[in-house]
Amino acid sequence: MLTDSLLLAGLVLVVGLVLLVAGSDQLVDGASRLSTRLGVSPVIVGAIIIGFGTSMPELLVTLLAALEGVFDLGVGNIIGSNIANVLLVLGIAAIVGPVTVSRMTVRREVPLSLLGSVAFAWAIQGELRRLDALLLAALLVAVLALLLTLSLREGAWTPEAPVAAGPEHRVGRETVRAVLGLAVTIGGAQAVVVGGGAIAAAAGMSEGLIGLTLVAVGTSLPELAAAVQSVRRQETDLLVGNVLGSNLFNALAVGPVVVWTGASLDRLVSPSLSGSATLLMLAAVVTVSLMLARRRIGRFGGIALVLAYVGAVGVMAR
Repeated sequence: MLTDSLLLAGLVLVVGLVLLVAGSDQLVDGASRLSTRLGVSPVIVGAIIIGFGTSMPELLVTLLAALEGVFDLGVGNIIGSNIANVLLVLGIAAIVGPVTVSRMTVRREVPLSLLGSVAFAWAIQGELRRLDALLLAALLVAVLALLLTLSLREGAWTPEAPVAAGPEHRVGRETVRAVLGLAVTIGGAQAVVVGGGAIAAAAGMSEGLIGLTLVAVGTSLPELAAAVQSVRRQETDLLVGNVLGSNLFNALAVGPVVVWTGASLDRLVSPSLSGSATLLMLAAVVTVSLMLARRRIGRFGGIALVLAYVGAVGVMAR
């Protein structure tokens, strides 16, 4: 229906963008207040709670693509989303305001996120096996357990001594705020993907390219919207945790869905996706990891990341 009406598709796209902005504002506000009230480090909230939540569009798109037999779109969505998260999302956020990270984040979330991307890249090479899907899922469980253990040990989570808060910061209210904000953000992202996908289909784009670019950017919009709001509120640890956590969940939670489905359907990942696109993803993740190791990404660094994303899209579009 939408492919028959570009006007309607454009309207859905605009409504989705509005929902994204409104939802992400409430999501970041509620999550940051919860972290203060419960004594939980913002980077933990960003990496686990918001990171998983903003990866839901990728999971939904991948499941729908698998059910409809559009396998390359689901694979391209994960690869493209991880590229967009580290180059486009962090780049735009750094242009809005400096992105600074704590020493603990550099030691903990950065290497774990890199590990997830490498594991997913390895799993989609050659023949897809259900065992690899199970190994990715097991690695996710191990990473989450390690992340929480290290956080407790390093004092990033101190529930025994929560910060006092007034009535406006009550846990129940802020939990509802964050959950509703997440729901609206995900709904807005889906509207963007549906509307934008209809426009792309009418333009004759290939399945893999749609997954790598338009759908990937669409499903990364929750991260982008939350990132901008985090910088505005000077919650940059929340921002970095969100981006790294989203990449981790894309690779180790959504990734097993792709690998398991491909193995069940006896499908192979197309050479362009498992080859050049995967190399671009790894190059982007490694580059940003090195930048984060310096604990600050300024405006010029943000511009460089956005330009790198534009270049990556150009390479993937060939």
